[in-house]
Amino acid sequence: MVNKTTKEHGGHEVTVTSSITTTVAPALPLQEHRLPLSNLDLLLPPLDVSVFFCYLHPAPTAAALKEALAKALVAYYPLAGEVAANGDGEPELLCSGHGVDFTEASAGGTELRELRLGVVDEGVEKMVPAKKAGVMAVQVTKFRCGGAVVGCTFDHRVCDAYSFNMFLLAWAAAARGSTAPTAPSFRRSIVAPRDPPPRAPSTETLIDRLFSPRSAAPPPPAAAAACAVNRIYRIAAADIATLKASAGPGRTKMEAFTAHLWQLCSRAASPLQRSCCMGVVVDGRTRMFPDGAMKAYFGNVLTIPYGVIGSDDLGRMALADVAEDVHRWVAEAATGEHFRGLVDWVEALRPKPAAARAYLGGTGGNEAMACIVSSGMSFPAGKADFGTGLPAFASYHFPWPAGAGYVMPMPSARGDGDWVVYVHVAPEMAKVMEEEPTVFQALGSNYVFG
Repeated sequence: MVNKTTKEHGGHEVTVTSSITTTVAPALPLQEHRLPLSNLDLLLPPLDVSVFFCYLHPAPTAAALKEALAKALVAYYPLAGEVAANGDGEPELLCSGHGVDFTEASAGGTELRELRLGVVDEGVEKMVPAKKAGVMAVQVTKFRCGGAVVGCTFDHRVCDAYSFNMFLLAWAAAARGSTAPTAPSFRRSIVAPRDPPPRAPSTETLIDRLFSPRSAAPPPPAAAAACAVNRIYRIAAADIATLKASAGPGRTKMEAFTAHLWQLCSRAASPLQRSCCMGVVVDGRTRMFPDGAMKAYFGNVLTIPYGVIGSDDLGRMALADVAEDVHRWVAEAATGEHFRGLVDWVEALRPKPAAARAYLGGTGGNEAMACIVSSGMSFPAGKADFGTGLPAFASYHFPWPAGAGYVMPMPSARGDGDWVVYVHVAPEMAKVMEEEPTVFQALGSNYVFG
């Protein structure tokens, strides 16, 4: 039995007691085998990502969740395995069917409505499991009111958010007794390198600008990562629309949001940070196969283009000009040819690992304030019904160890067009976000639970 205590503003203490941890294996036996990680998977360092869902009474029970999880793991068997090294020292999946660690916990006398979800460091992090082994872990925390928080943590090397969303929908469908969505595809040949790889200097130049061998890059600034804060904000649908209009014709909501965030970085940058680096995570599924051939592909299909602008110049620019710059370098990387070239580039580099330069400030290096934006617009908050109804709130949780900030907007579980934004940034950046008169708003209990 493990106690995790956290103190919230106002003096309220939340004690989470882990009563039991069991292992949930796939409902059907699996012959043990190894599944290679793709070249695009190999670009990811060993990072864990978490998601959590808050359910008011009646919440799904641990027993129902475990039974449905066992069923879902039959199709999503890599999540029940572990990451092991191959003969070259590269990570790969050992599909053993060992299972997923499932922890049942209690928040004692705390009501779910008492959670300060916006101040992640004061409570939410106790509701997601720390993955100790395997690929995935689950924790269900029950509250006095009959509500519950369902938290999941997974190894980012195995899959991206798009893939894990597929699993979440299959798990929820199994809990409801509904027909499972389309089965996942683990066909690595769809992202295999070309033989021989074509010579394309322009593509190689772009890849060399966005990625580098890990040994050639300095380690991430651990001190900056250690002092970062985790917050969740909300953005009203009307403010999103205003940002989009200010960004100019033809710009998307995400481009407008990224441009706005980039300009906020210029206000938060220290005198030593002479430039601001903004990166955007781009999914390559529809870029590589516009016909939908990768719709069910399970794995990582990501690249991270970025831009660097001097802090002073960035602060003086119009939002439309910043958004135009975001559009330019995102569009440059959002092509099938770029992703195929990236697969070839990793193949030529193996077994040496590589990393995205955006994590390290891009061309601005250590003198740049760096931030990464990843769209969570496909997050299935409005579909995560495990048989007792939709969640009142849901979010990602990703306090990664890199020095760059990480920001992930996603649709509010209310389904009204608002956004929920998970933020892992330096305290100075959080202060700037909270002091601006519009856009980022505090996430209050009344907004979440009504």
